[in-house]
Amino acid sequence: MPRVKYTSSDVALMARMMRAEAVGEGKQGMLYVGNVVVNRAVADCLDFTDVRTIRDVIFQVQGGNFSFEAVQKGSLFYKGARSVEKRLARKNLKFWRQHPAKYALWYFNPYAPCPPTWYGEPLTGRYKNHCYYEPAAGTCASVY
Repeated sequence: MPRVKYTSSDVALMARMMRAEAVGEGKQGMLYVGNVVVNRAVADCLDFTDVRTIRDVIFQVQGGNFSFEAVQKGSLFYKGARSVEKRLARKNLKFWRQHPAKYALWYFNPYAPCPPTWYGEPLTGRYKNHCYYEPAAGTCASVY
């Protein structure tokens, strides 16, 4: 059973996001980004109580801006999804979760060492350029 309901257009949309955010980090890096997208759709806490679909997650606006930088200014996001990214997106949607993004709801590229917390949320690890953060203990049981 998939972690979240999805359509073929959700697969393509998520594949575009994974590519735009992490193509330079290879398949593994794109899978980690996919973990965060799916985790946000599953989460019923913090900033994610009103997003339930892949489309909701990817086009979520917070503080007047899209949550993902690639949506706002990523030229790769606006190119068609390739079959390799679609396969990775399906893998995330169906079952794939792995540390450091297994329970992560956030990631960013600090262009420096990862801070131990980000907006009060604990670091779970780094993969290449991105630092991953999961909700603080006891704040978001739906992600775990």
